[in-house]
Amino acid sequence: MNMDETVARFKEDFDLFPTANDKLEYIFDLGKRHTTLPDEDKNDSTYVNGCASDAWLVGDCKDGNLILRGEGTSEMAKGMIILLLDIFSNRTADEILGFDPAKLHDMGVVELLSPVRQQSLEAFMKMVYGYAQKCKEQGA
Repeated sequence: MNMDETVARFKEDFDLFPTANDKLEYIFDLGKRHTTLPDEDKNDSTYVNGCASDAWLVGDCKDGNLILRGEGTSEMAKGMIILLLDIFSNRTADEILGFDPAKLHDMGVVELLSPVRQQSLEAFMKMVYGYAQKCKEQGA
């Protein structure tokens, strides 16, 4: 399943929920799949600056793919990290760099986020694209 298909699948899921609160509950439920990072992976270089709650994102290049791992401290951060990792992790750098992040709005969830949380999402995305760029440069 490519990135667009993953976004479309999440959109279908979100469309099942009639209210904003129901959609947010779904994000919290996603967070139940959340894993933690080892302490050595939590540092200044993996810290998501600008995130509303503490969050870390680790990106490793493996066989041309970007493998992302993350941890968030709030229920919202945990759920959003799982959602974003499903979309962005284990993809080629070119696939990530070619993806228009505006497509995330198609899911019908970004507008439910408070302005602070939308800034968190932007900070997270900036890190994802930064890691993808590094992978691309390593592979070049």
